[in-house]
This record gives sequence, structure tokens and C-alpha cells, in this order.
Amino acid sequence: MRKAARGLMVAGGLAAALVMAGCGSSSNSGGGSTSPSAVSSSSAEAATTPSTESSPAESSPAESSPAETPSETASAPAGDFSKAAGQKVGILLPDTQSSNRWVTSDPEALKAGCAQYKLSCDIQNAQNDPARMVTIAQSMINNGAKLLLVTPLDSASAGKIEEAAKQAGVLTIDYDRPTLGGSAALYVSFDNVKVGQLQGQTLVNCPEVKGKSSVKYVDVNGSKTDPNAAQFKQGYDSVLSKQAGWTKQDDQSIDKWDNQQAGVTFASMLQSHPDLNAVMVANDGMANSVITALAKQKLAGKVAVSGQDATVQGLQHILDGTQCFTIYKPSTAEAGPAIKAAAQLLSGQAPDTNQVYTDATNGRKIPAILATPVAITKANINEPIASGYAPKAQVCSGAFAAKCQAAGVK
Repeated sequence: MRKAARGLMVAGGLAAALVMAGCGSSSNSGGGSTSPSAVSSSSAEAATTPSTESSPAESSPAESSPAETPSETASAPAGDFSKAAGQKVGILLPDTQSSNRWVTSDPEALKAGCAQYKLSCDIQNAQNDPARMVTIAQSMINNGAKLLLVTPLDSASAGKIEEAAKQAGVLTIDYDRPTLGGSAALYVSFDNVKVGQLQGQTLVNCPEVKGKSSVKYVDVNGSKTDPNAAQFKQGYDSVLSKQAGWTKQDDQSIDKWDNQQAGVTFASMLQSHPDLNAVMVANDGMANSVITALAKQKLAGKVAVSGQDATVQGLQHILDGTQCFTIYKPSTAEAGPAIKAAAQLLSGQAPDTNQVYTDATNGRKIPAILATPVAITKANINEPIASGYAPKAQVCSGAFAAKCQAAGVK
């Protein structure tokens, strides 16, 4: 069931109210670089830059039973969102280096949702700079934003943002990553422990290692300051640690998900352990650096390599046979429900949620919308391409055209 919230409350109070109300699930709801300062744009075209603006005309595992992946369509939204129309929403994305999703797919999906619900959204990217994110957020609050949707770079800086928003009576939603110890009204993401479990389960079935009685592997994890990285690791460690004959040789986290540093770190691992059979890499960007290091030793395609984010580059590595799989997390499955929830909150309604997330630092229960990830191998590589998440024109360009055709890409 769903109860309507009475008026607009600050994020912390509303979050508590949502938990007490037991927001029901709905079948219709559903990780640095430097650059110039972000500049807002009112263009109606899809966002492809670190900052865009959309005008109204245009960790601990989650609890409760699993729900279907949230999704939103471009059709007219059901329900009364008239109170939200025209209200300002500030959207803070983390960087443009760790994954291409923060450059194209998420900004595009978020902008489409803002147009659908007639919200005036300012989408900006912090370029992997926590202090920059705090400054942008304060500017958004000063400029009249009524709600902030935040993808934290770390919980300390995001906590400052949420506290400032709370003091100003501005609502907050944690997007993709939780703010540990924060005060967001809602958490919208994929089930990140499940992402990690899926990574582990798929890695053990890669042809390079399947059936082997002895497997030597290493972990190349995401940033220690990213709660999602900890949840991914929790998931894949829970699988790999139980595999008979699998022995972990090294385990390193990469600050700020820096792809170049991942390559340096893995090259050192490989030098110390030249007989590796598998590499548990947290995402596609770092996997590319791992594959580059393996190629220098003529080991690319002989060592099982994981990934995440279904990037064009990651999918091409899968077609080449140098990366076993990636994890597909459709941006629309996150952005659509997040923007709908923003419209519901701004309309004085309780969002449609499907789970409850528990903050491991303080035990706080946070209403959540968690989507389900999909493992992508060569067998189902058409899925993220056919959906438009990874454009066919980019994935299947040049020498990859024939490889796409052989893999059944349509």
C-alpha cells in the first residue's frame, strides 16, 4: 500500500515517515579527471556533457522480498504530479572517468525523466572532486532547488551536502550510491551486493577457469571511499571464497576508481603472480587496464577477466575474447524510478519503493528502490546493444562489425 505524505518534510523526517508507513512495492516502479567548471545548458538534446539542465517543457544488504527490476516508460505519468511541475531539482553526478555511464547514459535517462515529470532539472558532474560537489550542491540550494539527487563521491562530502539541504528544507535522494550516516529520504540503485554475487558466479563459469581444480586469482576493487565498491566486494567475495581450489593471491582497492592506477597496480600483481588464472575486476574501465597489462605478457584471452557497466569498450573486449563478461545495469531502470520518486516527494506523496536499505554505520532504515543487474557474456551481448544503452554504431564499428554479426547482434 502507499500513503500520501502530508506536505513536504525535510529529508530525514520524511525518510522515517516512509519506513513507518511501510511504503509498498509496485509492479510499475521499478563508480578523476580534471576539466573546466560545469556549465548548465537548456538544450533539449540528450545530455552528453558533465552538466545539463532540463526545463519543465522539455552497506548492508537490502531487506524484504525481491522485486522486479524497476522501469519507467516515456508515456504520460500516471497520478497527480502537478505540485511538482516546474520545481527545481539539482542532480549531482560523480565523475566522467570511472565509467561512461556518467557521461552519456545516466544524464540522458535522467533528463528524459525530468521532461516526463515536468521538473526543472540541473544536471552537473563533480569531476571526481568532493569539494567541488559540495560547492555545486550549495549553489543549487541557493538557486532554489527543492530536491537534490546525489551520487556520492564519498560519504563525508555527501553527508555535508545532505545536512546543508536538510537545514534549508531541501529533500535529498541518494542515487546509485548510499551516503553512509546521511539523511536522504530515499535510496535508488541496483542491488549492489547482488551485483557482486553475480560477478563472482559468472567468473567461476568463465571458460578460462571452468572445470579447473586449481585457480589462482586476484581482486582489483573499486575505491574504498565508495560504499558500492564495498558491497560489490562483499558479493563476489561471498562467492569466490567458497570455491574449492580457488586461491586469492592479492587484493587491492583502487583510489577513485582510477583506471590508470588500476593498470599499474595489476601489473605489479602480475609480476608477483605470473601464473594467474582469473582477475576479479570491479568495472569495465579498470578491466581495460588489466587486459592491456595481460596483453603485454601475451596472456590476454588466457586469463578470465570480469567487468561491470556494459561499456562499449567492455563489450568489444567480450567480442575479442579478452574479457569474459560485464554487468549490465540499464540507466533507465535507475533514473526513471528516481525521477518519478522525486516528483512524488515534491508532490507530497510517498514514493513507490520495493525494499529497505540498512545503513551499516548507524542502523538507519532507508526506503529503497533497487533494480536487478544482468550478467552479459558473448551469448547475450545483444541485450545492452539492442536496448540502445551501448550504441551498435559504436560497439560494432570497424573490425568489430563481423564479430558482432557472429555473436548475433541485431
